[in-house]
Amino acid sequence: ERDVYDVTIIGGGPVGLFAAFYAGMRGLKTKIIDSLPELGGQLIAVYPEKYIYDVAGFPKVLAKDYVAGAVEQALSTGAVACLEEAVVGLERVEPEGLLRLTTDKREHWTRTVIICAGVGSFEPKRLEAPGVREFEGRGVHYLVRDLEAFRGKDVVIVGGGDSAVDWALTVYPLARQVTLVHRSKFRAHERSVQALHASPVRLYYPFYEVKEARGNAWLEEVRVQQTRTGEEQVVPAQAMIVAIGFAADLGPMKGWGLTVERNSIVVDPQTMGTGVPGVYAAGDVVTYPSKFKLIATGVAEAIIAVNHAVVYLDPSARLDAGHSTNIMEKRE
Repeated sequence: ERDVYDVTIIGGGPVGLFAAFYAGMRGLKTKIIDSLPELGGQLIAVYPEKYIYDVAGFPKVLAKDYVAGAVEQALSTGAVACLEEAVVGLERVEPEGLLRLTTDKREHWTRTVIICAGVGSFEPKRLEAPGVREFEGRGVHYLVRDLEAFRGKDVVIVGGGDSAVDWALTVYPLARQVTLVHRSKFRAHERSVQALHASPVRLYYPFYEVKEARGNAWLEEVRVQQTRTGEEQVVPAQAMIVAIGFAADLGPMKGWGLTVERNSIVVDPQTMGTGVPGVYAAGDVVTYPSKFKLIATGVAEAIIAVNHAVVYLDPSARLDAGHSTNIMEKRE
């Protein structure tokens, strides 16, 4: 027998978690499917120990702490989570009009879908310099799971985006010395860059690159070069964090009949509809004019998607259910 859900959310990151919570508030039978072994998405898989700043109510909050609250909130309204399942197929089954989601383990049946898959599958971009690959796991880090690994060490951070700058600001209070190497101008939030310049972090930028990682059993030093003058510096380093971005891929979602531009799903910003009936999307996976890739934006998109899914399921339902207090009182 088919166990049919009202809405199935693909992706258990912060946007998917809030979509699940809000769908439950609106009385929908809700399921979350995620390929990772735990909920939280990129926040928990990539940088659980990094502070994040773009969520309402927190001047700053550790990613793992934010995820803990988001998971508790999501499951509080009855959502079911199916982990370590990668969705590989989506098709409409007539005449019922149900959607069948196929994962690498089984089938799931649902009336609507909200895709909250972040950037899709992702792999960190590797730093191509002699010695770097040899020291992966022996001083070179692409993912940071434990800040204590950097206590009392000389740490080199490579990159100039939000992640690199945030790591520098997070690590320097416990490290012996933090050095940030970047080949261009910073692309991080202005306030973070100001804090970086005011910190004791040693900066090699712009036009600086890591040319070699050296050591014996473990990383011991990094050779840095000013690419315009050829001047070189040897920087002590028992640890190096490479934060130069991720190679993202929507994978099987490209074959679901969705409109895709630059690895993002095109949606109608008024409904978050994808153009496929009953299929919506929210968060970093979507694009539309004036899109901002922030958690705060994504949770707002999740609300829009859920409310339009409610009306899709029941055209007589109210699109705007009112404030959360009113919704919960009605549920009770």
